[in-house]
Amino acid sequence: MSENQTDEIKTPTMLQALIPVATLVSLLAMSVYLFGSDSSYGANQIALLFAGGIGVIIAIRNGHRWQDLEQAIVHGIGTAMGAMLILLSVGALIGSWMLSGTVPTMIWLGLKLLDPRVFFAASALICAVASVSIGSSWTVAGTLGVGLIGVASGLGLSPEITAGAVISGAYFGDKMSPLSDTTNLAPAVAGTDIFTHIRHMVWTTTPSFIIALVLFTIVGLNSHGSGDAALVTQTMDVLEESFNITLIALLPLVLVMFMAFRKFPAMPTILIGALVGGIMAVILQPDVVKGLVADSGLTGPLAYLKGVWKALADGYVSNTGDARVDSLLSRGGMSSMLNTIWLIICALAFGAVLEHAGILTRLIGSVLHAAKSTGSLIMSVVFTCIGLNIIASDQYMAIVLPGKMYRAEFKKRGLAPENLSRTIEDAGTMTSALVPWNTCGAFMAGTLGVPTFAYLPFAFFNLINPLVAIFYGFRDIKITRIEEETQTEEVESFARTLHKDE
Repeated sequence: MSENQTDEIKTPTMLQALIPVATLVSLLAMSVYLFGSDSSYGANQIALLFAGGIGVIIAIRNGHRWQDLEQAIVHGIGTAMGAMLILLSVGALIGSWMLSGTVPTMIWLGLKLLDPRVFFAASALICAVASVSIGSSWTVAGTLGVGLIGVASGLGLSPEITAGAVISGAYFGDKMSPLSDTTNLAPAVAGTDIFTHIRHMVWTTTPSFIIALVLFTIVGLNSHGSGDAALVTQTMDVLEESFNITLIALLPLVLVMFMAFRKFPAMPTILIGALVGGIMAVILQPDVVKGLVADSGLTGPLAYLKGVWKALADGYVSNTGDARVDSLLSRGGMSSMLNTIWLIICALAFGAVLEHAGILTRLIGSVLHAAKSTGSLIMSVVFTCIGLNIIASDQYMAIVLPGKMYRAEFKKRGLAPENLSRTIEDAGTMTSALVPWNTCGAFMAGTLGVPTFAYLPFAFFNLINPLVAIFYGFRDIKITRIEEETQTEEVESFARTLHKDE
């Protein structure tokens, strides 16, 4: 683009910036009203594209060229291509782990070992420990989370509350683990180091997670489930009759966790887990594999090959004769993730238009101008991150943009950069899974099989953490000033010098 063309581009007015956002909110509300829980199967996608079209009209009116907008859209969608490939991989993994007996074994063990009264709190803790170890909320949800959802159904407990517990635990680790990409990204954009960032997050994260655990415990003690002991026993019996329930079936899970802990890339790790699941299916569940393709007339190795292939592509279809168990196990396959990917593409197209047109910058600038006190500044960062998760539909954008926009303002007010990085994580990382069309919300809903708005009220940790951040801001609790940070560094340096002299 030439300099003359650049000079002709106008900054959007506040009214122009609000029009596509208001359009999206109105259309999404109408979508939920008309289609209910089915709104994510096409209606929300149309709403996002239509609102994006309004943004395109405003952008062109302000001097932007369609060719540049189109390129921005392609680039915006391209940034999530890795996430979409991971989604397809998780779909394949779920299908093969159903076929191999990995998930049925996890469900059987959960029904045998977990007490319904503490199940929700235990689920959150299990996922928290796993995610701290490997630094990935997606991997935890796609493996342990799927099994815990199955256990909840077997115990007659709410899958929505279980999904909230899984996500709460998974995001605790995603936020606190030094292996997590967001935990590395937030301090990088805010201007601090990762370990200072993690130490500072302890003050808001720990009380938030403790409160969440207390709430899950209270809910669990008051939730007896719809299934009695006889029904649980019946479910376990059906699983034993239909699958070879053995600890060996958990080998794919152990392998994926080990590879994730060793920081292998996510997509190869999950794909390898899916392929190992397919191999284990042939070894441990040969009759189940052949049953999946019984109508094909194939026998021998070709039948096994087609069965595993079908599970990877279209998922596993259970035919145990027990409708409850069949609905629980008939899941997975790459094809099951295509609607979620459609939603992500439409959401990122909308976000890319608003970013390229300067609408996001206009909205954030207005918020920054209104923040006068430290508390209001922290609250502005929180709402900016939440807004970007809703509008831009991408967790990374909700971390990077506020980091860039607020970094100078925090320094100007004498606030240490770890305050900014902590707040970005408290809001940007935490609320990404609460937006149905955000890449994280779409992933969790597609993987756990529970709509985002259904588990949202029960993702206690994700809901509480931003509120704690705002409370700390207004009460000036653990808000580090640059002078304090300098003094601390000097004390640490002096201590290191003394230690060296000794």
